[in-house]
Amino acid sequence: MIRLRRAPDEEAHRLLPDSALSRGETRGEAGLTRVGAAGAESARDFEALGARAVAAAPVEARHLALDTRDFPAGAARALAMGAAIRAHRFSLKSVPGHRRLEVVADAPRSLDWERAEATLAGMEFARDCVAEPANRLSPEGFTRRLLALEKEGLSVRVLDAVRLKALGAGGLLAVGGGAVEPPRLVEIGWKGSFDAPPVAFAGKGLCFDTGGISIKPAAGMETMRADMAGAAACAGAMLALARRRSPCPAVALLAIAENATGARSYRPGDVLRMASGVTVEVLDTDAEGRLVLADALHLAARNHRPRALIDLATLTGSVIVALGHARAGLFGNDPALAAAVAAAGEAVGERVWPLPIGERHRDDLRSEIADLRQCAPAGSGAWGGRLLPDACHAAAFLREFAGSLPWAHLDIAGVDTAEDDEGLAARGQPTGFGVRLLDALVERHFEDPHRV
Repeated sequence: MIRLRRAPDEEAHRLLPDSALSRGETRGEAGLTRVGAAGAESARDFEALGARAVAAAPVEARHLALDTRDFPAGAARALAMGAAIRAHRFSLKSVPGHRRLEVVADAPRSLDWERAEATLAGMEFARDCVAEPANRLSPEGFTRRLLALEKEGLSVRVLDAVRLKALGAGGLLAVGGGAVEPPRLVEIGWKGSFDAPPVAFAGKGLCFDTGGISIKPAAGMETMRADMAGAAACAGAMLALARRRSPCPAVALLAIAENATGARSYRPGDVLRMASGVTVEVLDTDAEGRLVLADALHLAARNHRPRALIDLATLTGSVIVALGHARAGLFGNDPALAAAVAAAGEAVGERVWPLPIGERHRDDLRSEIADLRQCAPAGSGAWGGRLLPDACHAAAFLREFAGSLPWAHLDIAGVDTAEDDEGLAARGQPTGFGVRLLDALVERHFEDPHRV
């Protein structure tokens, strides 16, 4: 719960940025935590300061009050934003551990908090979905949560397995074929207020990924409950657009499935016919994300002819090898859209880095028996295949299904969950990466009807 006040509640543990202290230093008194603000200049700096203030507060403090009265409105808003992001925690403990955060300001209305709350609502939706265990957020459970967004003024349409079969969505059907709960494609729409083609998002929504027949090692597999972070971010961005009544029409197509092992699991060596009619040779059932996204991208392009098409997915381990946990990988076919995505990411602190789709990356996907391979063969490439540019191969594969539309692909595999305590989210907590970026991208580049 976040509440704006002119004066702090006396029962609250107060968080007070103190510019007299050196950056990063904390000093506590009874009911008071001070965090150094020296050196903070940009909005991102003040967001980090707000997050540090919450991180420095005692664990037992359930009610926090962030005092922003010594800061200008812009800095105060950023402080509050960072504090709110850090204070949010997902928990299924029998004793609730939620914190209440008060933002104390001289002029609360000057913070433009309604705009901030729209973004926070989208982030909280995405982060809660990513944190949910797969036995609670199965394909059916995820779909129920998305249907609940109708009360926000969004339209939600669910295409079940029967409909997907009629559409020929062979990628999504194959990936979800081994699970108890069948796959589905969920389409979320926002009408906006002017008549124009929508901006379209596509999200990978693997509620759990065992790797299928090409099963993953047991160590670390529990993190695969977060393999739907791309779809969650797209849904969260749609919620943010609705909450702030964006004038821009938008649509999100979320490919939802569980990649499980079973009698109906797809296999290496299978050839799938995708919704576009393209045939794909399967080499690795653990490279499933690109298959479900391919169908989502094609259906978004064919049915909506969007102004721009952006997909998000926790897609490859190789993007983490390339970029670590600091940035998402950015691929695309349109330099102007790629530049706009990168600028939006920089503006909100969800940073990306451009990576190439070269001719060789596409050549590596040539197949003897189908239109293209899903990925490069094991053992090919440098060092016996250990250094395959799989993120580039996946992007080259996805480009085939985006058509001629301006398209950008964000591989968020390294940034969906916080790896340390230095950022806005605590270690191990979902970051909601992509919600703020997509929201900012729409606001900065697609909300002027005269630029359509």
